[in-house]
Amino acid sequence: MTLVEDIVVKRLGRVEYASTWEAMRAFTRARDESTPDELWLLEHPPVYTVGQGTLLPSIPNAIPVLKTDRGGDITYHGPGQAVLYTLVDLARRSIKVKRFVWLLEQAVIDLLGARAERKAGAPGVYVDGAKIAALGIRVVRGRAYHGLALNVDMDLSPFAAIDPCGYPGLRVTQMKDLGFSDSVERASSRLSEILVEKLDA
Repeated sequence: MTLVEDIVVKRLGRVEYASTWEAMRAFTRARDESTPDELWLLEHPPVYTVGQGTLLPSIPNAIPVLKTDRGGDITYHGPGQAVLYTLVDLARRSIKVKRFVWLLEQAVIDLLGARAERKAGAPGVYVDGAKIAALGIRVVRGRAYHGLALNVDMDLSPFAAIDPCGYPGLRVTQMKDLGFSDSVERASSRLSEILVEKLDA
């Protein structure tokens, strides 16, 4: 665990989704005006997660599917993906939700370089039309949790069983296939450093 000004960065390793989700909710319920913001860097074992406005789909494999309270549609988490959960008091920082989403996307774009881009009306980050980072947050009393997931070096085949983020036929990609050699740990650290700079700007 490191403390960067008023942002605590925690490296949690590989942790189950459900227990991490409950920990995020508990942290958000318990925090007050003086609680430092936290960024949690981690990986999840294989799991599909579904946003609060989406019905649970039928998926033809044994990977568990969990309904969550974040925004967005369905996505896949698994080893080799850098997950960055952002427990940030947006109200205290005077950051609007749309701006926060933009900051999360921009952190990924800054990490990946000129090939990375946004798509209008489709949160996340894309390279040549393929999605490389998914985004979903929840805000309670001005305080955000959940965050983003960046594909680094993982088995992408479970994405074929779903319409990623609700878009039929949407291709996915990862940093390894774009020529990056970063480990999940390195990509997570770099991404968190970029985001901290943006939040503290």
